[in-house]
Amino acid sequence: MTEAVIIGVGLHPFGRFPGKPAMDMGADAVRLALADAGVTWPQIQGGYVGSFEVANPDAIVGKLGLTGVPLRGVFNGCATAGTAVALAARAIETGEHDLTIAIGLDKHPRGAFAADPSVAGIPSWYGQTGLFLTTHFFGMKINRYMHDHGISHETLARVASKNFRNAAGNEKAWRRTPLTPEEILASPVLNYPLRQYMYCGPDEGAAALVLCRADQAHKYTSTPVRIRSTSLRSRRLGAFEVQSPSFPVGEPVESPTVDASREAYERAGIGPEDVDVAQLQDTDAGSEIIHMAENGLCKDGEQERLIAEGATEIGGRLPVNTDGGLLGNGEPIGASGLRQIHEIVLQLRGAAGTRQIPGTPRVGYTHLYGAPGVSAVTILST
Repeated sequence: MTEAVIIGVGLHPFGRFPGKPAMDMGADAVRLALADAGVTWPQIQGGYVGSFEVANPDAIVGKLGLTGVPLRGVFNGCATAGTAVALAARAIETGEHDLTIAIGLDKHPRGAFAADPSVAGIPSWYGQTGLFLTTHFFGMKINRYMHDHGISHETLARVASKNFRNAAGNEKAWRRTPLTPEEILASPVLNYPLRQYMYCGPDEGAAALVLCRADQAHKYTSTPVRIRSTSLRSRRLGAFEVQSPSFPVGEPVESPTVDASREAYERAGIGPEDVDVAQLQDTDAGSEIIHMAENGLCKDGEQERLIAEGATEIGGRLPVNTDGGLLGNGEPIGASGLRQIHEIVLQLRGAAGTRQIPGTPRVGYTHLYGAPGVSAVTILST
């Protein structure tokens, strides 16, 4: 089977852009990715575009050129970008296309995500009791995890502080003001034990990736990044996941993140010990801590020591969310996962500027998690 590689990346800044439609942001990101790859829009043979707010994101062809290209819309909640890149890669691997694109774009209104629970197949009582609030779910989940595995409030604050500090070095991030752990701990509690500056926020932005056959990459770039594996898994019966209307009884059931991670490692022939840099879903500071273990990067409870030692800092043994993650960038759902891959590509190229991790990174890892209990993992390498 033909291997797919990334030859171009483009990222529109994340944040708030009054008067600029999501489609225009997406078109800007595509043009950046095309320029990075050294190709033109008419050369693209197929692609996938994801969005939550935009009903027909495939209409972006009207801004890029009406070439007849098959551009398919996708949506998998917070894992949307993982789906887009997986399908763009699969089209190359199966021989359907030689040059494809993955696009993500979104423009969310201010405030937390809101909807009728029925859109997620959940009865109305679930919303009436307040359990449809994702902030509530993540607060409950990390509270239990802290109790079971000895994670402190200070560790939550250190994670958030690290990500805001990393975002300060990222000119395309939304929240670029560094905050100390003490400032974060002094902010108001939203859903115990999580505080105001421990949550990400919905915002606006776009990203794009250009992919091609590995045996043709030399025509475009000297630094292709290999897509070693992709995996998408949904929740299993009994798992306690976001927008899950029941609590598990009996033996614990592993998260879809654990399932997706194991599958991705196996397909890639790569283990957690090989990962040089990771981008993990940090919907909140607690999520990053939990996802370190669920993705096999440490054992439950080891995060307390690792984070205190600086292991997840840019200069640490396993840098996590070097561009600021969701805390620093916010989350435009359709684009968020492609932002993660954009950062890993820069790191593997050695082109991340002040955020560049030491040495010569060879393996990068990205992870997405969201409603209604779905996870996506992509493993990349030089």
